[in-house]
Amino acid sequence: MSKIIEYFETLTQIPHCSQEADKLCDFLVAFAKERGYEVEVDEAKNIYIHKGNPTLCLQAHYDMVCMGKAPHIETFVEEGWMKAKDASLGADNAMAIAMMMVLMDEGEALEYLLTSDEEIGLIGANALAFALKADYMLNLDSEDEAEVYIGCAGGADITGFKHDVYVAGEGACYEVAVKGLPGGHSGVDIDKGIPSAIKVLGAYLQEEGITQLVSLYAGERRNAIASNAVAIVRSTTPLAQRGDVICRELNESPKILKEGAKVIELINRFKHGVHQMNESLGIPHVSINLAMINADEKGGLTIETSARAMDMEALEEITQETERLLSSYGFQTKVEDKYPAWKPDVSAFTQLVNKKMQEVFGKSRLMAIHAGLECGVIAQKYPHIKFASIGPTIRYPHSTREMVELESVERTFEVLLSVIEAI
Repeated sequence: MSKIIEYFETLTQIPHCSQEADKLCDFLVAFAKERGYEVEVDEAKNIYIHKGNPTLCLQAHYDMVCMGKAPHIETFVEEGWMKAKDASLGADNAMAIAMMMVLMDEGEALEYLLTSDEEIGLIGANALAFALKADYMLNLDSEDEAEVYIGCAGGADITGFKHDVYVAGEGACYEVAVKGLPGGHSGVDIDKGIPSAIKVLGAYLQEEGITQLVSLYAGERRNAIASNAVAIVRSTTPLAQRGDVICRELNESPKILKEGAKVIELINRFKHGVHQMNESLGIPHVSINLAMINADEKGGLTIETSARAMDMEALEEITQETERLLSSYGFQTKVEDKYPAWKPDVSAFTQLVNKKMQEVFGKSRLMAIHAGLECGVIAQKYPHIKFASIGPTIRYPHSTREMVELESVERTFEVLLSVIEAI
């Protein structure tokens, strides 16, 4: 087992879900100081590690999306891929940190910028104010080998809330559920045909003519395609399992939400998924994820969505469209955690990284990604820095199917060493 993988295994055993990563922060600070680096930590818990007068900064985030049993992670290897048992793995982005730890062991005169809470809205990146020295920054948060990322989507979370009242219902009571769908990243996987548990449940309720909604708990994270959705409903006709939908009759006669039928209608009207493709880049240009809907026993209705677009004009359009839709159903809307797109930029630095990628993999291409990389936010704060992003091959991040190809990790590290030597 390589030193990178050993360090990664160590990181998996230190809890670092978003907003709950203090233990990993403390570990990384101590690790760097023990190896003679200067370390600064700001109020947002970003970590800035440096030595000498570096020209290159390596950047990654140290939080992860915890799905399934995470942060209790038990890894295993299958046909060259590392996975986690019933949990997200956290290779996004701890594998990058493991690479940095190996470089710190070797005392490389570099800057290392480790940001906090990237997975819940690039919170750490938005709060950055360190006096960075380097002229170049290599982000290590991409998820395909032999590709150099030079642009990314911007994003915004659009949420809605309203309060409903309960009224008398009729008919039998059922739990209607969709559980254990594959899930996936709400950006890079949004065009892969992965079903949303919320949309599957909504379609079933509409087809069965259900209008009496008691409660609804659906989705797991704003940046993940929903894997699970559970509704309690009342129906005057029998309900039965169909496809991914399971039904269970309950011996109860609860009251129903007065506007429950409108919630079901909204789910079916919501245009979850890709709205527009970017033909020149071969990726989605505009998309939105219907992430979570909760209707609790006190009548509180909450809906959370995550929009992405490759330019800010398109992001503003889908944000406003979503706000109008939610408002038409009586929701008070709020736009949160908005971050800028990183406009694709070919520079001498990206060409250098691309050349080094070609030398190792025999091929490479310049790409943009339909997900939020921190480069867009950081570039606004440090306009003099040139950026590029690379990373090993990771599949199905933000889900319990997350996996990383181990050979890709080693070869990507070869590219990283070659870039460091050239810079």
